[in-house]
Amino acid sequence: MEYVSVVLAAVAAFAFGAVYYMVLAKPWMAAAGIALGADGKPINNSAVPYVVSFICIILVSGMMRHTFALSGITTPDKGLISGLGVGLFFITPWIFINTGYSERPWKLAVIDGGYATAAAAIIGVVLTVI
Repeated sequence: MEYVSVVLAAVAAFAFGAVYYMVLAKPWMAAAGIALGADGKPINNSAVPYVVSFICIILVSGMMRHTFALSGITTPDKGLISGLGVGLFFITPWIFINTGYSERPWKLAVIDGGYATAAAAIIGVVLTVI
């Protein structure tokens, strides 16, 4: 059952990301410096970033499940708080570090950090419900 919960948590976080980045597409693309075509859509439409990101979300979800099991986190409220903590205090700071050293706009770090925090919270809840 652990593998199922890990995959379902990753699917939920990935689906949330699809909606999140659709809503914030214009500011995110501007901050990320994405090259756009005449139609206003990204020039590079490769599936590789989506595949890699899904694999990475599975890895995060799997490690969160392992950590939750070791820590006795078994209820949705604890999963939510723990997921928020992982996103806000582990993942988001690294996003800010990378953004700062690459001299990219801070708005990009805020958008990406917001997704990381919310997605980790979603993963935390799904892992404790299934």
